[in-house]
Amino acid sequence: MSWFSEPFFHLFKPNSVALTVLVIGAASALGLALGSLKFRGVSLGIGGVRFAGLLIGKLLGEHKLDHHVVDFAKEAGLILFVYTIGVTVGPGFFASLRRQGLGLNGLAALIIGLGVLTTIAVSKFAAVPMKDAVGLMSGATTNTPSLAAANQALADRGVPPDQLKTGAAYAIAYPFGILGIILAMIGVRAAFRVKLAAEAARLAAADPQHNGLVAMNLLVTNPNLDGRTIERIPSFDDGDVVVSRVMRAGPTADAATRAVEIASPQTVVRTGDVLLVVGPEPALEDLRVVVGERATVDCRRIAGSPITTRKLLVTHRAALGRTVDELHLPQRLGVTVTRVRRNEIDFPPGPRVRLQFGDTVIAVGPAAAIDQAAAELGNSVNRLNHPQLAAVCVAILAGVVLGSLPIALPGMPAPIKLGLAGGPLIAAIVLSRMGHFGPLVWHLPQSASFVMKEIGILLFLACVGVASGAKFFDALASGEGWRWMACGALITALPLATVALVARVWMKMNYFTLCGLLAGSMTDPPALAFAGQATQSDAPSIAYAAVYPLTMVLRVVVGQVLVLTMV
Repeated sequence: MSWFSEPFFHLFKPNSVALTVLVIGAASALGLALGSLKFRGVSLGIGGVRFAGLLIGKLLGEHKLDHHVVDFAKEAGLILFVYTIGVTVGPGFFASLRRQGLGLNGLAALIIGLGVLTTIAVSKFAAVPMKDAVGLMSGATTNTPSLAAANQALADRGVPPDQLKTGAAYAIAYPFGILGIILAMIGVRAAFRVKLAAEAARLAAADPQHNGLVAMNLLVTNPNLDGRTIERIPSFDDGDVVVSRVMRAGPTADAATRAVEIASPQTVVRTGDVLLVVGPEPALEDLRVVVGERATVDCRRIAGSPITTRKLLVTHRAALGRTVDELHLPQRLGVTVTRVRRNEIDFPPGPRVRLQFGDTVIAVGPAAAIDQAAAELGNSVNRLNHPQLAAVCVAILAGVVLGSLPIALPGMPAPIKLGLAGGPLIAAIVLSRMGHFGPLVWHLPQSASFVMKEIGILLFLACVGVASGAKFFDALASGEGWRWMACGALITALPLATVALVARVWMKMNYFTLCGLLAGSMTDPPALAFAGQATQSDAPSIAYAAVYPLTMVLRVVVGQVLVLTMV
């Protein structure tokens, strides 16, 4: 291909930083354009950068790159990518495990285990060396960090770089890795004749709280509640329901002029009062049975009421890590918090909910009192949108150290390492779950998170592609690549089909949740996007987020285990 490269690349010295940066930039730009092309609604997305890098790596011919620059850009990109993922999923990771995540993560672990067994079988019966089969497994499961961890483990074992074909194997298996997940979703829908409307109804019936929080006006008719404080009302002390306003008893004809006041746990209730309550609808229905009946008047629609509602951002360090009850806003300021919004999800401000940087609280009270509450909570958009770079650096430092620590496991010939993929991921999950430590706040604005994640994976894929382009096309030309492609398709399809069958037939799993499980077990954003578009529901995203962190860690580890035990 010297006829292509000579006219232009002679301007740059071989092995120069300038040539290397130029090639990485060209692979990134061309790959983004390639990834934007769609076929029947499906595109390669960021994976297009991988194939553009392969093509450019082949076209370079004899021109060499500065491999120190390539290695640095690759590892730096990987660290940024996995750190951003960890910060994003960390705050809700442990909560998701407590709710539905244990069962879903068990199925995801089963997919990973079946993938490992299939990879071992492919290596044994299809005569694929294990060091190459690990690359096939990474591509077949669309998991880039596992490729990086396997390459690092191979390097630690002394395998020369010129003998590694993991990058080429990854690229060969990657296309069907994306397509196979989508085909599995389509196959389940066709095989079981899934009706999306029926699945949506089943999901709502099985998880009524999935639809979020609602408000309800309740008329107090139960005489046993007369003279009780709100905190002593049965069904109120579980933290799922908040009483935000009370309309005092009075003549029904003058309901529009009755006084409305802010409620607190110590507010005394009288028969005939109207309570405005906020919470999950099932919990409100339980409370209605105790209190009385639905009221015909809405406390929020009373003319001349001094009470208002505002959204306040939590950006002040003094509020971080504290529950709403610990702030004592109703007692001190006359302000009630009815809900906390985090990652576009509303939930009651119960005793288990500790405020984190970037949360939005819905505050109810007089305007002047809400202004005081805003000052205590921070409510600073500028601070929210300012990346906490010191915290980012500390977390990455901790992640690199953690990833470099050798972990001795029984029966392993050598210690494994979480590596530059697993270390920063675990550090980000743990630190973002903490929320803050002293002046350090582990929060990334949405725009900063998106840029860091995209640049990180862009650099990694471009560098891996450029470095393995020649080997990729050589494998295809020799016929070995086509055999590898079939093996990669088997590694993708067999675990997905098995677990999908188990989940649907035996566990009666909802189709929306199953789609999120399949996409999350392969850590594949394009498949998640397809599932969301096909189902018009956020249920796949919830399941995806529940299994993603553990799946990522396991995939980083299993590749190293295969390398250490079978290479």
